Amino acid sequence: MPSAAMAAHPLYGGVDFTRDPNLIPPPESDTDFPISSYESNLAPQFRAQQVTIGVSNPAGAIVIDPDNHFLYFMLGGDQAIRYGVGVGREGFAWSGDALIGMKRRWPRWLPPESMVERDANARKWANGMPGGPTNPLGARALYLFANGQDTLYRIHGTNEPSSIGKSMSSGCIRMLNENVADLFDRVPVGSHVRVLPSQQSAAGN
Repeated sequence: MPSAAMAAHPLYGGVDFTRDPNLIPPPESDTDFPISSYESNLAPQFRAQQVTIGVSNPAGAIVIDPDNHFLYFMLGGDQAIRYGVGVGREGFAWSGDALIGMKRRWPRWLPPESMVERDANARKWANGMPGGPTNPLGARALYLFANGQDTLYRIHGTNEPSSIGKSMSSGCIRMLNENVADLFDRVPVGSHVRVLPSQQSAAGN
């Protein structure tokens, strides 16, 4: 159920809003849309590349460094594929260990209630925006769970390639659609994800 501020918004006519239970978990699009390539437009450090990180992590794990806008897919030992990412407010708000609890291709976007309250565009899609090229979750989404619960933290694609390497106003961890599709194929449900603490979050940004 929404907060009083959300229920009172003109979109809802002052009555309580209940999310359609058939939209949870969010469905995939019936269409697997083509994915365009934008990586050549990125600064070199944000292009997908194999790197040595100097710290060993199990093969198949994901490590996210939100402050430096990097996501690492571990190959074993201290070797990893590093991808550039964009980070929104939610991306700085949570850190710790999680598992990929769900994966979706071209998923329906269900904005959280807090975003619906503060963001007019999200409010328009309070009961979900169908998956597709204009959807802010992009081509793929990985949903992070901790202790069996959805953290509301996502690794997802984006329809704004220029956001990679930047800190944006909303969203979690966004990747180029071509890169999140590559990662999606590499990691099964149950894969371990570690999100490093953000100094920006500690500073109140």
